[in-house]
Amino acid sequence: VQLQASGGGLVQPGGSLRLSCVASGNILRINPMNWYRQAPGKQRELVAAITSGVHTNYADSVKGRFTISGDNAKNTVYLQMNSLKPEDTAVYYCYMVVWYGLGSVQGFWGPGTLVTVSS
Repeated sequence: VQLQASGGGLVQPGGSLRLSCVASGNILRINPMNWYRQAPGKQRELVAAITSGVHTNYADSVKGRFTISGDNAKNTVYLQMNSLKPEDTAVYYCYMVVWYGLGSVQGFWGPGTLVTVSS
Protein backbone atom coordinates (compact mmCIF):
# COMPACT_ATOMS: atom_id res chain seq x y z
CA VAL A 1 0.00 0.00 0.00
CA GLN A 2 1.26 3.47 -0.90
CA LEU A 3 -0.10 6.82 0.20
CA GLN A 4 0.27 10.08 -1.67
CA ALA A 5 -0.67 13.42 -0.14
CA SER A 6 -1.18 16.76 -1.82
CA GLY A 7 -2.61 20.21 -1.27
CA GLY A 8 -0.14 21.81 1.09
CA GLY A 9 1.44 25.18 0.50
CA LEU A 10 1.78 28.76 1.67
CA VAL A 11 -1.37 30.63 2.62
CA GLN A 12 -2.09 33.90 4.39
CA PRO A 13 -3.83 33.94 7.76
CA GLY A 14 -7.55 33.55 7.29
CA GLY A 15 -7.09 31.61 4.08
CA SER A 16 -8.05 28.08 3.13
CA LEU A 17 -6.40 24.93 1.88
CA ARG A 18 -7.66 21.47 1.04
CA LEU A 19 -5.44 18.48 1.65
CA SER A 20 -5.93 15.15 -0.07
CA CYS A 21 -4.42 11.76 0.60
CA VAL A 22 -5.01 8.78 -1.67
CA ALA A 23 -4.06 5.18 -0.98
CA SER A 24 -3.29 2.60 -3.61
CA GLY A 25 -2.61 -1.11 -3.47
CA ASN A 26 -4.28 -4.20 -2.07
CA ILE A 27 -7.11 -2.52 -0.14
CA LEU A 28 -10.41 -3.99 0.98
CA ARG A 29 -11.43 -0.88 2.89
CA ILE A 30 -9.93 1.91 4.94
CA ASN A 31 -11.20 2.67 8.43
CA PRO A 32 -10.50 4.97 10.11
CA MET A 33 -8.91 7.72 8.07
CA ASN A 34 -6.91 10.31 10.00
CA TRP A 35 -4.93 13.50 9.65
CA TYR A 36 -2.06 14.32 11.99
CA ARG A 37 0.30 17.27 12.05
CA GLN A 38 3.71 18.03 13.46
CA ALA A 39 4.92 21.57 14.01
CA PRO A 40 8.64 22.35 14.41
CA GLY A 41 9.84 21.31 17.83
CA LYS A 42 6.52 19.71 18.76
CA GLN A 43 5.14 16.21 18.90
CA ARG A 44 2.90 14.86 16.20
CA GLU A 45 -0.74 15.38 17.12
CA LEU A 46 -4.06 14.09 15.84
CA VAL A 47 -5.93 16.79 13.96
CA ALA A 48 -9.00 14.94 12.72
CA ALA A 49 -10.34 11.43 12.23
CA ILE A 50 -13.26 9.92 10.39
CA THR A 51 -14.64 6.49 11.20
CA SER A 52 -17.02 4.46 9.07
CA GLY A 53 -17.22 7.40 6.74
CA VAL A 54 -19.50 9.23 9.13
CA HIS A 55 -18.20 9.72 12.65
CA THR A 56 -15.69 12.53 12.99
CA ASN A 57 -13.40 13.74 15.75
CA TYR A 58 -11.35 16.92 15.83
CA ALA A 59 -8.66 18.45 17.97
CA ASP A 60 -10.09 21.31 19.98
CA SER A 61 -7.74 23.72 18.24
CA VAL A 62 -9.32 23.09 14.82
CA LYS A 63 -12.98 22.53 15.67
CA GLY A 64 -15.23 24.71 13.56
CA ARG A 65 -12.45 25.47 11.09
CA PHE A 66 -11.38 22.10 9.67
CA THR A 67 -13.53 19.42 8.08
CA ILE A 68 -12.44 15.87 7.40
CA SER A 69 -14.16 13.71 4.83
CA GLY A 70 -13.46 10.38 3.23
CA ASP A 71 -14.29 8.58 0.01
CA ASN A 72 -13.79 4.85 0.39
CA ALA A 73 -14.58 4.23 -3.26
CA LYS A 74 -11.54 6.35 -4.12
CA ASN A 75 -9.47 5.37 -1.04
CA THR A 76 -9.08 9.05 -0.37
CA VAL A 77 -9.31 11.27 2.69
CA TYR A 78 -9.62 15.05 2.57
CA LEU A 79 -9.01 17.82 5.05
CA GLN A 80 -10.66 21.14 4.30
CA MET A 81 -8.92 23.83 6.33
CA ASN A 82 -10.56 27.25 6.66
CA SER A 83 -9.70 30.33 8.70
CA LEU A 84 -6.12 29.21 8.90
CA LYS A 85 -3.90 30.62 11.63
CA PRO A 86 -0.11 30.86 11.88
CA GLU A 87 -0.22 28.20 14.59
CA ASP A 88 -1.62 25.76 12.02
CA THR A 89 1.78 25.77 10.33
CA ALA A 90 3.04 22.20 10.33
CA VAL A 91 3.71 19.15 8.24
CA TYR A 92 0.42 17.33 7.83
CA TYR A 93 0.33 13.54 7.60
CA CYS A 94 -2.50 11.23 6.67
CA TYR A 95 -2.73 7.94 8.52
CA MET A 96 -4.88 5.24 7.00
CA VAL A 97 -5.89 2.00 8.71
CA VAL A 98 -6.12 -0.46 5.83
CA TRP A 99 -8.16 -3.65 6.02
CA TYR A 100 -7.18 -6.59 3.84
CA GLY A 101 -9.03 -9.86 3.45
CA LEU A 102 -9.32 -12.42 6.27
CA GLY A 103 -9.38 -9.74 8.96
CA SER A 104 -5.86 -8.45 8.43
CA VAL A 105 -5.34 -4.77 9.19
CA GLN A 106 -2.36 -2.41 9.07
CA GLY A 107 -1.79 1.30 9.49
CA PHE A 108 0.10 3.37 6.94
CA TRP A 109 1.49 6.90 7.13
CA GLY A 110 1.47 9.27 4.21
CA PRO A 111 4.64 11.18 3.26
CA GLY A 112 3.54 14.48 4.76
CA THR A 113 2.66 17.78 3.15
CA LEU A 114 3.82 21.15 4.46
CA VAL A 115 1.29 23.82 5.33
CA THR A 116 2.67 27.28 6.06
CA VAL A 117 0.38 30.03 7.28
CA SER A 118 2.11 33.38 7.08
CA SER A 119 1.60 36.90 5.83
